[in-house]
Amino acid sequence: MLAVLALPAMAAELAWVTVHAVAAAPGTTWDGQVQAERQAQVATEVPGRIATLAVRAGDRVKRGDILLQLNASSSQQQTAASRAQVATARAALDVATTELARKRQLAEKKYISQAALEQAQGQYKAARAQVEALQAQTRAAQTQEKMHVIRAPWDGIIAQVAVEEGDVAQPGQPLLVLYDPAVLRVSAHVPVGLLARSAVDGARLWLAQAVDTVAAGRIRILPTVDPMTLTQEVRALIPADTAATPGQFARLLLPASAAEAGTPERIFVPAASIVRRAEVTAVYVAAADGRPQLRQLRLGPVLGDQVEVLSGLDAGEQIAADPQAAARVLSDSRDRRGRQ
Repeated sequence: MLAVLALPAMAAELAWVTVHAVAAAPGTTWDGQVQAERQAQVATEVPGRIATLAVRAGDRVKRGDILLQLNASSSQQQTAASRAQVATARAALDVATTELARKRQLAEKKYISQAALEQAQGQYKAARAQVEALQAQTRAAQTQEKMHVIRAPWDGIIAQVAVEEGDVAQPGQPLLVLYDPAVLRVSAHVPVGLLARSAVDGARLWLAQAVDTVAAGRIRILPTVDPMTLTQEVRALIPADTAATPGQFARLLLPASAAEAGTPERIFVPAASIVRRAEVTAVYVAAADGRPQLRQLRLGPVLGDQVEVLSGLDAGEQIAADPQAAARVLSDSRDRRGRQ
Protein backbone atom coordinates (compact mmCIF):
# COMPACT_ATOMS: atom_id res chain seq x y z
CA MET A 1 0.00 0.00 0.00
CA LEU A 2 2.89 2.43 0.83
CA ALA A 3 6.28 2.68 -0.91
CA VAL A 4 9.20 4.68 0.47
CA LEU A 5 10.66 7.20 -2.04
CA ALA A 6 13.27 9.96 -1.85
CA LEU A 7 12.92 13.48 -3.26
CA PRO A 8 15.98 15.54 -4.22
CA ALA A 9 17.25 18.89 -2.97
CA MET A 10 16.02 20.32 0.35
CA ALA A 11 13.71 17.40 1.16
CA ALA A 12 16.29 14.69 0.50
CA GLU A 13 16.73 13.95 4.18
CA LEU A 14 13.02 13.23 4.63
CA ALA A 15 11.41 9.82 4.38
CA TRP A 16 8.45 9.97 2.05
CA VAL A 17 5.71 7.47 1.34
CA THR A 18 3.55 7.24 -1.74
CA VAL A 19 -0.13 6.80 -1.09
CA HIS A 20 -1.98 4.07 -2.93
CA ALA A 21 -5.68 3.33 -3.10
CA VAL A 22 -6.58 -0.16 -2.02
CA ALA A 23 -9.61 -2.17 -3.00
CA ALA A 24 -12.29 -2.34 -0.33
CA ALA A 25 -15.36 -4.44 0.09
CA PRO A 26 -18.37 -2.52 -1.22
CA GLY A 27 -20.30 -0.72 1.48
CA THR A 28 -21.06 2.74 2.77
CA THR A 29 -20.23 4.80 5.82
CA TRP A 30 -22.71 7.21 7.37
CA ASP A 31 -21.97 9.93 9.90
CA GLY A 32 -23.91 9.61 13.12
CA GLN A 33 -23.96 10.47 16.78
CA VAL A 34 -23.86 8.57 20.03
CA GLN A 35 -27.14 8.75 21.94
CA ALA A 36 -28.41 7.38 25.23
CA GLU A 37 -30.98 4.64 24.81
CA ARG A 38 -32.45 5.61 28.19
CA GLN A 39 -32.45 9.31 29.10
CA ALA A 40 -34.74 11.37 31.29
CA GLN A 41 -35.37 15.04 31.89
CA VAL A 42 -35.97 15.24 35.63
CA ALA A 43 -38.61 17.79 36.67
CA THR A 44 -40.63 18.63 39.75
CA GLU A 45 -44.38 18.20 40.24
CA VAL A 46 -44.65 21.07 42.73
CA PRO A 47 -43.33 24.65 42.67
CA GLY A 48 -40.64 25.75 45.08
CA ARG A 49 -37.28 27.38 45.58
CA ILE A 50 -34.28 25.06 45.25
CA ALA A 51 -32.78 24.74 48.72
CA THR A 52 -30.14 22.06 48.04
CA LEU A 53 -28.52 20.95 44.78
CA ALA A 54 -26.78 17.68 45.53
CA VAL A 55 -25.29 16.82 42.12
CA ARG A 56 -23.30 18.35 39.29
CA ALA A 57 -22.89 17.41 35.64
CA GLY A 58 -20.83 14.24 35.32
CA ASP A 59 -21.80 12.79 38.71
CA ARG A 60 -22.79 9.12 38.88
CA VAL A 61 -25.90 8.43 40.91
CA LYS A 62 -27.76 5.36 42.13
CA ARG A 63 -31.49 4.82 42.08
CA GLY A 64 -33.06 6.68 44.99
CA ASP A 65 -30.17 9.11 45.52
CA ILE A 66 -31.24 12.68 46.31
CA LEU A 67 -30.62 14.97 43.33
CA LEU A 68 -32.05 18.19 44.76
CA GLN A 69 -34.44 19.45 47.42
CA LEU A 70 -36.99 22.24 47.25
CA ASN A 71 -37.93 24.47 50.17
CA ALA A 72 -40.80 22.55 51.76
CA SER A 73 -41.61 24.83 54.72
CA SER A 74 -45.12 25.70 53.52
CA SER A 75 -45.88 22.07 52.70
CA GLN A 76 -44.60 20.98 56.10
CA GLN A 77 -46.86 23.51 57.80
CA GLN A 78 -49.82 22.23 55.81
CA THR A 79 -49.00 18.67 56.85
CA ALA A 80 -48.74 19.72 60.50
CA ALA A 81 -52.10 21.53 60.29
CA SER A 82 -53.72 18.45 58.73
CA ARG A 83 -52.37 16.25 61.51
CA ALA A 84 -53.78 18.63 64.12
CA GLN A 85 -57.17 18.53 62.43
CA VAL A 86 -57.04 14.72 62.46
CA ALA A 87 -56.29 14.76 66.20
CA THR A 88 -59.27 17.06 66.81
CA ALA A 89 -61.54 14.87 64.70
CA ARG A 90 -60.41 11.75 66.55
CA ALA A 91 -61.25 13.37 69.86
CA ALA A 92 -64.74 14.17 68.55
CA LEU A 93 -65.01 10.57 67.33
CA ASP A 94 -64.11 9.27 70.79
CA VAL A 95 -66.85 11.42 72.30
CA ALA A 96 -69.36 10.22 69.68
CA THR A 97 -68.32 6.60 70.28
CA THR A 98 -68.82 6.91 74.03
CA GLU A 99 -72.14 8.69 73.59
CA LEU A 100 -73.39 6.01 71.19
CA ALA A 101 -72.49 3.24 73.63
CA ARG A 102 -74.33 5.06 76.42
CA LYS A 103 -77.41 5.64 74.26
CA ARG A 104 -77.51 1.98 73.31
CA GLN A 105 -77.58 0.95 76.97
CA LEU A 106 -80.37 3.41 77.67
CA ALA A 107 -82.30 2.25 74.61
CA GLU A 108 -82.08 -1.37 75.78
CA LYS A 109 -83.71 -0.34 79.05
CA LYS A 110 -86.32 1.71 77.17
CA TYR A 111 -85.14 4.94 78.87
CA ILE A 112 -84.77 6.79 75.51
CA SER A 113 -86.61 6.68 72.24
CA GLN A 114 -85.43 5.00 69.06
CA ALA A 115 -85.06 8.44 67.48
CA ALA A 116 -82.55 9.49 70.14
CA LEU A 117 -80.51 6.34 69.49
CA GLU A 118 -80.53 6.93 65.74
CA GLN A 119 -79.38 10.51 66.32
CA ALA A 120 -76.39 9.23 68.33
CA GLN A 121 -75.61 6.73 65.58
CA GLY A 122 -75.71 9.51 62.99
CA GLN A 123 -73.35 11.67 65.05
CA TYR A 124 -70.93 8.76 65.38
CA LYS A 125 -70.93 8.07 61.61
CA ALA A 126 -70.39 11.74 60.86
CA ALA A 127 -67.46 11.91 63.28
CA ARG A 128 -65.89 8.78 61.77
CA ALA A 129 -66.30 10.13 58.22
CA GLN A 130 -64.68 13.39 59.31
CA VAL A 131 -61.65 11.50 60.65
CA GLU A 132 -61.30 9.48 57.43
CA ALA A 133 -61.55 12.62 55.27
CA LEU A 134 -58.92 14.45 57.31
CA GLN A 135 -56.62 11.40 57.28
CA ALA A 136 -56.83 11.33 53.47
CA GLN A 137 -56.06 15.06 53.42
CA THR A 138 -53.04 14.45 55.64
CA ARG A 139 -51.76 11.67 53.39
CA ALA A 140 -52.09 14.00 50.39
CA ALA A 141 -50.14 16.69 52.25
CA GLN A 142 -47.43 14.16 53.16
CA THR A 143 -47.21 13.02 49.54
CA GLN A 144 -46.84 16.60 48.37
CA GLU A 145 -44.17 17.17 51.00
CA LYS A 146 -42.18 14.21 49.64
CA MET A 147 -42.37 15.74 46.15
CA HIS A 148 -40.03 18.48 47.35
CA VAL A 149 -37.23 15.88 47.37
CA ILE A 150 -36.19 14.87 43.83
CA ARG A 151 -34.54 11.43 43.66
CA ALA A 152 -32.83 9.52 40.84
CA PRO A 153 -35.31 7.21 39.06
CA TRP A 154 -32.51 4.75 38.16
CA ASP A 155 -28.72 4.38 38.10
CA GLY A 156 -27.07 6.79 35.69
CA ILE A 157 -24.89 9.82 35.01
CA ILE A 158 -25.96 13.45 35.29
CA ALA A 159 -25.54 14.86 31.78
CA GLN A 160 -26.81 18.38 32.43
CA VAL A 161 -27.87 20.58 35.34
CA ALA A 162 -30.08 23.48 34.25
CA VAL A 163 -30.61 25.18 37.64
CA GLU A 164 -28.70 26.51 40.63
CA GLU A 165 -29.46 26.72 44.33
CA GLY A 166 -31.90 29.56 44.95
CA ASP A 167 -33.69 29.24 41.61
CA VAL A 168 -37.46 28.87 41.67
CA ALA A 169 -38.58 25.63 40.00
CA GLN A 170 -41.97 25.28 38.36
CA PRO A 171 -43.88 22.04 37.70
CA GLY A 172 -42.76 20.42 34.45
CA GLN A 173 -39.62 22.57 34.16
CA PRO A 174 -36.58 20.40 33.22
CA LEU A 175 -34.09 20.60 36.07
CA LEU A 176 -31.62 17.81 35.29
CA VAL A 177 -30.84 15.42 32.45
CA LEU A 178 -29.95 11.88 33.49
CA TYR A 179 -28.83 9.07 31.19
CA ASP A 180 -27.95 5.41 31.58
CA PRO A 181 -24.35 4.80 30.38
CA ALA A 182 -24.91 1.05 30.19
CA VAL A 183 -27.13 1.30 27.09
CA LEU A 184 -25.88 3.62 24.35
CA ARG A 185 -26.52 3.65 20.61
CA VAL A 186 -25.33 5.24 17.37
CA SER A 187 -27.97 7.08 15.39
CA ALA A 188 -27.43 7.75 11.69
CA HIS A 189 -29.73 8.81 8.85
CA VAL A 190 -29.47 6.64 5.73
CA PRO A 191 -31.23 7.23 2.37
CA VAL A 192 -34.34 5.13 1.98
CA GLY A 193 -33.21 3.70 -1.35
CA LEU A 194 -30.07 2.19 0.21
CA LEU A 195 -31.73 0.48 3.12
CA ALA A 196 -32.92 -3.09 3.25
CA ARG A 197 -34.15 -4.24 6.64
CA SER A 198 -32.77 -7.75 6.27
CA ALA A 199 -29.35 -6.51 5.14
CA VAL A 200 -28.11 -4.55 8.16
CA ASP A 201 -26.59 -7.65 9.75
CA GLY A 202 -22.85 -7.27 9.92
CA ALA A 203 -22.93 -3.50 10.38
CA ARG A 204 -20.05 -2.02 12.35
CA LEU A 205 -19.54 1.17 14.34
CA TRP A 206 -16.66 3.58 14.52
CA LEU A 207 -16.49 6.00 17.46
CA ALA A 208 -14.36 9.15 17.53
CA GLN A 209 -10.89 8.52 18.95
CA ALA A 210 -11.37 4.74 18.65
CA VAL A 211 -8.58 2.50 17.40
CA ASP A 212 -10.83 0.16 15.48
CA THR A 213 -14.45 -0.45 14.57
CA VAL A 214 -16.74 -2.58 16.71
CA ALA A 215 -19.59 -4.85 15.74
CA ALA A 216 -22.99 -3.18 16.10
CA GLY A 217 -25.49 -4.66 18.51
CA ARG A 218 -29.23 -4.77 17.95
CA ILE A 219 -30.22 -2.53 15.03
CA ARG A 220 -33.55 -0.76 14.63
CA ILE A 221 -34.73 1.14 11.57
CA LEU A 222 -37.39 3.66 12.47
CA PRO A 223 -40.50 3.31 10.30
CA THR A 224 -40.81 7.03 9.48
CA VAL A 225 -39.09 8.80 6.60
CA ASP A 226 -37.84 12.39 6.74
CA PRO A 227 -39.70 14.10 3.86
CA MET A 228 -36.95 16.71 3.43
CA THR A 229 -33.96 14.35 3.13
CA LEU A 230 -35.75 11.07 2.27
CA THR A 231 -33.76 9.26 4.91
CA GLN A 232 -34.62 6.86 7.70
CA GLU A 233 -33.02 6.85 11.11
CA VAL A 234 -30.97 3.75 11.88
CA ARG A 235 -30.20 3.05 15.55
CA ALA A 236 -27.45 0.55 16.41
CA LEU A 237 -26.62 -0.42 19.99
CA ILE A 238 -23.02 0.03 21.10
CA PRO A 239 -21.45 -2.99 22.85
CA ALA A 240 -21.60 -2.60 26.64
CA ASP A 241 -17.82 -2.70 27.10
CA THR A 242 -17.16 0.11 24.59
CA ALA A 243 -16.30 3.58 25.92
CA ALA A 244 -18.66 6.20 24.51
CA THR A 245 -20.40 9.41 25.53
CA PRO A 246 -23.75 10.82 24.32
CA GLY A 247 -23.21 13.50 21.70
CA GLN A 248 -19.95 11.96 20.52
CA PHE A 249 -19.29 11.73 16.78
CA ALA A 250 -19.62 8.24 15.32
CA ARG A 251 -20.01 6.44 12.01
CA LEU A 252 -22.24 3.58 10.95
CA LEU A 253 -20.56 1.23 8.48
CA LEU A 254 -23.11 -0.74 6.50
CA PRO A 255 -22.06 -3.81 4.50
CA ALA A 256 -22.55 -3.99 0.76
CA SER A 257 -25.77 -5.91 1.06
CA ALA A 258 -27.29 -3.03 3.00
CA ALA A 259 -26.05 -0.28 0.69
CA GLU A 260 -25.25 -1.00 -2.93
CA ALA A 261 -23.50 2.29 -3.70
CA GLY A 262 -20.20 1.37 -2.04
CA THR A 263 -16.85 3.10 -2.38
CA PRO A 264 -14.64 0.84 -4.58
CA GLU A 265 -11.29 2.05 -3.17
CA ARG A 266 -10.04 3.43 0.12
CA ILE A 267 -6.95 5.44 0.98
CA PHE A 268 -4.94 4.85 4.16
CA VAL A 269 -1.95 6.69 5.63
CA PRO A 270 0.28 5.83 8.60
CA ALA A 271 -1.14 7.13 11.87
CA ALA A 272 2.35 8.45 12.73
CA SER A 273 2.23 10.81 9.73
CA ILE A 274 -0.86 12.66 10.98
CA VAL A 275 -0.46 16.18 12.40
CA ARG A 276 -3.08 17.20 14.98
CA ARG A 277 -3.42 20.86 15.91
CA ALA A 278 -6.53 21.71 17.92
CA GLU A 279 -9.42 20.72 15.61
CA VAL A 280 -7.20 20.37 12.53
CA THR A 281 -5.88 17.03 11.24
CA ALA A 282 -3.39 17.17 8.37
CA VAL A 283 -0.31 15.64 6.73
CA TYR A 284 2.76 17.10 5.04
CA VAL A 285 2.44 16.53 1.29
CA ALA A 286 5.33 16.83 -1.18
CA ALA A 287 4.79 19.95 -3.26
CA ALA A 288 5.91 20.29 -6.88
CA ASP A 289 9.20 21.94 -5.82
CA GLY A 290 9.99 19.19 -3.32
CA ARG A 291 9.10 21.13 -0.20
CA PRO A 292 6.66 19.68 2.35
CA GLN A 293 3.30 21.39 2.39
CA LEU A 294 0.73 21.02 5.20
CA ARG A 295 -2.67 19.85 3.96
CA GLN A 296 -5.82 19.35 6.01
CA LEU A 297 -7.60 15.99 5.77
CA ARG A 298 -10.90 14.45 6.73
CA LEU A 299 -10.16 11.16 8.45
CA GLY A 300 -12.13 7.98 8.92
CA PRO A 301 -11.68 4.88 11.06
CA VAL A 302 -8.31 3.88 12.51
CA LEU A 303 -7.30 0.36 11.54
CA GLY A 304 -4.21 -0.72 13.44
CA ASP A 305 -1.39 1.71 12.59
CA GLN A 306 -3.24 3.02 9.53
CA VAL A 307 -5.89 5.77 9.27
CA GLU A 308 -8.42 5.98 6.47
CA VAL A 309 -8.51 9.28 4.56
CA LEU A 310 -12.00 10.24 3.46
CA SER A 311 -11.03 13.44 1.65
CA GLY A 312 -8.05 15.73 1.07
CA LEU A 313 -5.58 13.25 -0.40
CA ASP A 314 -5.34 11.41 -3.71
CA ALA A 315 -3.65 8.17 -4.63
CA GLY A 316 -0.11 8.69 -5.95
CA GLU A 317 0.69 11.69 -3.78
CA GLN A 318 3.66 11.57 -1.42
CA ILE A 319 3.51 12.42 2.27
CA ALA A 320 6.18 12.83 4.94
CA ALA A 321 6.47 9.80 7.18
CA ASP A 322 7.83 11.98 10.02
CA PRO A 323 5.74 15.19 10.35
CA GLN A 324 8.14 16.74 12.88
CA ALA A 325 11.09 16.36 10.53
CA ALA A 326 8.99 17.82 7.70
CA ALA A 327 8.09 20.80 9.88
CA ARG A 328 11.81 21.42 10.60
CA VAL A 329 12.70 21.21 6.90
CA LEU A 330 9.92 23.65 6.06
CA SER A 331 11.07 26.03 8.81
CA ASP A 332 14.70 25.86 7.63
CA SER A 333 13.58 26.54 4.06
CA ARG A 334 11.72 29.65 5.16
CA ASP A 335 14.72 30.85 7.16
CA ARG A 336 17.04 30.47 4.14
CA ARG A 337 14.62 32.39 1.92
CA GLY A 338 14.46 35.10 4.55
CA ARG A 339 18.25 35.51 4.59
CA GLN A 340 18.49 35.71 0.83
